[in-house]
Amino acid sequence: MHDRPSKHFQPTRVKDRHAFDTIIDARTPAEFALDHIPGAINCPVLDDDERRIVGTIYKQTGAFEARRVGGAMVAANLARHLREQFADRPASWKPLVYCWRGGLRSGSMVQWLRLVGWDAQQLAGGYKSFRHHVLEQIEALCPQLDLRVICGATGSAKTRVLEALAARGAQVLDLEHCARHKGSLLGAWPGVPQPSQKNFETGIATVFETLDLARPLYLEGESARIGRIALPVPLVTRMRAARCIEVEATPAARLDFLLRDYAYLGDDRDALAETLGRLKEMQGKETVQRWQAWARAGELQPLFAELMALHYDPHYARSQERHFAAWPQRERVAAPDLTPAGIDAVADAILALPARA
Repeated sequence: MHDRPSKHFQPTRVKDRHAFDTIIDARTPAEFALDHIPGAINCPVLDDDERRIVGTIYKQTGAFEARRVGGAMVAANLARHLREQFADRPASWKPLVYCWRGGLRSGSMVQWLRLVGWDAQQLAGGYKSFRHHVLEQIEALCPQLDLRVICGATGSAKTRVLEALAARGAQVLDLEHCARHKGSLLGAWPGVPQPSQKNFETGIATVFETLDLARPLYLEGESARIGRIALPVPLVTRMRAARCIEVEATPAARLDFLLRDYAYLGDDRDALAETLGRLKEMQGKETVQRWQAWARAGELQPLFAELMALHYDPHYARSQERHFAAWPQRERVAAPDLTPAGIDAVADAILALPARA
């Protein structure tokens, strides 16, 4: 390898990360899975087992022995990445590398990449600095948001309305998509675990970075939690004071929509029956046993109809009034049907609502 002049090297700030061709997360796969900078690729300098081994040596023997053993592991992993992941990168490639706090893991990778001749840079403060950036973005931008909260009883197709609004160029924050959960008792996505709290907040901050604060942002009226995920307090505070738009769909239209949108619940009838069992204290043993029998028989129509009438609807208006200060002044949009065409009509009607001073 020939010596060559070193290009300028100075740790990069989070806000400048978009100037790079590739963002490389040098942490372990487990750390990466918990949360990472959007768009980053995971090229660990130590895998999960190796990091645990090095940490144990550090505690038992000391820093020198940990670095000697860890250094060999890092060198082997870097060699593999150079042979495989980075093999086709051109000389002009400019990667940004980060680890937990901008220390040895990302530093070692940057050194090797720069020795090859690539203009690799290190993220100052690592993932921790990105995490601070996420929290600062949410804290700073939430009070400035011109929110439009889409409300409606269970089965009003609010998420589909948001998708239709986004397709029309409106700014949308789909919290349920970020949380990978529909928010209700039966809202778990089939076969999809919820993300970590940190990853959920990263999703929100990523949307915030693209916003034009002079334009409205549409989102669904949520409670403070979606499944096991908590909404950021600044966002909840702003949402509670925001302008409300209610999708008014008939019970029949809502039931038809629920039967389409939640049809997958019939795929695992025992799991559905078990989940319904959590309502015994609220709804009574006899009612829930009837619901569980319908669930096990795959009879979703009577089940969903009673869940709407006895469980969701009785608490809906009271809950909205308690959570949203502007609920009495809400604007209403009729939704006579919730077919795709009907949902498109609802989105058009929402966008046609007059601006308020």
